[in-house]
Amino acid sequence: MTAQRSTRQRDVIARVLEGAEGPLAVGDVLERAQATAPGVGIATVYRTLKLLCDQGRAHPVTLDGDTLYEASGKGHHHHFSCTRCGRVFTLHSCPVALPSGTVYPGGFVVETHEVTLYGRCPECVAAG
Repeated sequence: MTAQRSTRQRDVIARVLEGAEGPLAVGDVLERAQATAPGVGIATVYRTLKLLCDQGRAHPVTLDGDTLYEASGKGHHHHFSCTRCGRVFTLHSCPVALPSGTVYPGGFVVETHEVTLYGRCPECVAAG
């Protein structure tokens, strides 16, 4: 019975990541998973996130020194961090035209890039 419960909990955690508007902190994953499966604990979240990363179904995102997690397979994208509510959103368009292979002065060759924009999300703007 324990194996079935763990599998159900892992499925809930995977669905939380897949349905998120952006990368989530471990505490956010726990809170959202518990809304569907109240028995989910923090250790299960950590184990499942590691498993999902090992399987290539999720990956860590480092933002301002914190590690967040998001589902894999979203292609090239960037993030928007709300300075008011703290949520992080996935941006599906790239604000930077910087192809791989671009050479910067000094001989720096670009392989990839990450961009995080900071400001207020639409809900926080509407709230004033």
